[in-house]
Amino acid sequence: MLAAKKLEFVEELAINTGVPLVSYKQVSKSFGDIKVIRELDFEVSPGEKVAIIGPSGSGKTTLIRLLMTLEEPTSGVIEINGEPLWHKEAKGKLVKADEKHLHKMRGQIGMVFQQFNLFPHMTVLRNCIEAPVKVLGMSRKDAEERAKAMLEKVGLGNKLDSYPAQLSGGQQQRVAIARALVMRPKVMLFDEPTSALDPELVGEVLDVIREIAAEGEMAMILVTHEMDFAKDVADRIVFTDGGKIVEQGPPKEVFENPKSERLQAFLKRMR
Repeated sequence: MLAAKKLEFVEELAINTGVPLVSYKQVSKSFGDIKVIRELDFEVSPGEKVAIIGPSGSGKTTLIRLLMTLEEPTSGVIEINGEPLWHKEAKGKLVKADEKHLHKMRGQIGMVFQQFNLFPHMTVLRNCIEAPVKVLGMSRKDAEERAKAMLEKVGLGNKLDSYPAQLSGGQQQRVAIARALVMRPKVMLFDEPTSALDPELVGEVLDVIREIAAEGEMAMILVTHEMDFAKDVADRIVFTDGGKIVEQGPPKEVFENPKSERLQAFLKRMR
C-alpha cells in the first residue's frame, strides 16, 4: 500500500512540475529551398490530446515526423520530458545526438501512420511483439501477454493468428494501433489514420482512438481531416498554415468562433 501511494505521489509530482511532455523550441524544417516548418514553438502537456488541422502542405505531417525522428529538424530543439530529442548535452553544449540516444528517446513515442505498415509475412500477434522484444528488450512471454491485451482492447483478440492480407483495412489499422500501444508510449502520434480507409471502415478506427483518448493516460497528437472527430476528442485544436501555427484553442472556441480569416475560410471549405 505504501509503495502504491509513493508511486501515485511521484506520478502526480511529475504532472505538476509544469514541464511539458513535448516541446518544440524555434523548430524549422526545410526540404531544399522549401521551408515546411517555420520557427515553431509548440508544447503538449502530459495526458493532453491535441488535434492538428490545416490545409495540405501546411506542415502538419512534418511536425509529427520530426517528433518520431523520421525527419531531422533544420534548426531548433525538440524535447521530450525536458530532454532534447535530436540533441544531447556534451560539455555544457548541445550537440547532434547519436543513434543510441535517438533509439532511447524513440521508446517514449508511438505512431500510427496513414498506411498500416504491417509486416505481411507475420501474423497479427507477431507484428505486435517484434518491437517490444527487439527495441525494449521485453521477454517474448511478457510481450505476447501485453500484445494480446492490446489486441483485445481494439477488438481483435480473435485475430492473433491471422495475416494482414486476411484483414480489412480497418482491422489492419486497429492492429497498427495495438502494436503502438504495446510499447507503452508517453505520447501517441496519429497521422491521418483514416485517410487510407474506405468510408464505411472509418468509424471503427475512430471509435478505437476515441476510446483510448477517453482513458486519459497518454498524450496524443492527431493530424486529422475529420473535424467532428477532432472536436469530440481533442482538448486543444491547433490550426497550421504555411508551416506556422495560425490559431489554437479549445475545440468549441476554434470551431465556433475562429478569429483568423485563414481559419474561417478553411472551416467553411471543410463544411
